[in-house]
Amino acid sequence: MSPPLSYQGIHLIADLHGGHGLDDAELVARCLADAAVAAGATLIETRLHHFGPGMGVTGVALLAESHISIHSWPEHGYAAVDIFMCGVANDPDAALALIADTLGARIENRVALRRGYGALEPGLIDR
Repeated sequence: MSPPLSYQGIHLIADLHGGHGLDDAELVARCLADAAVAAGATLIETRLHHFGPGMGVTGVALLAESHISIHSWPEHGYAAVDIFMCGVANDPDAALALIADTLGARIENRVALRRGYGALEPGLIDR
């Protein structure tokens, strides 16, 4: 029997700068789905909204393990990414790396948090 988890999941929050395709809803949808696969997560559904020509995209990949979301501002070469995955079998950093690579962006301001009720070591993991 394995010991109990000291937390329920990891929550990554990151800013992406530079890159391309931040106004391409099809690329962002494919990126979210591929990120779920890269993390070893179970994709349930992706939902996106495109704000119009030259404008950004907001989207979420609903996962059995929680979610991956993105909101982009192509006019600023910026995207906000939020990845939360429950359990220890998944790799949210792999999802983040795939998103950055697919969009040709650099990861800045990455923060990782342990999440969960009764966490033995709650809070910030690293920056």
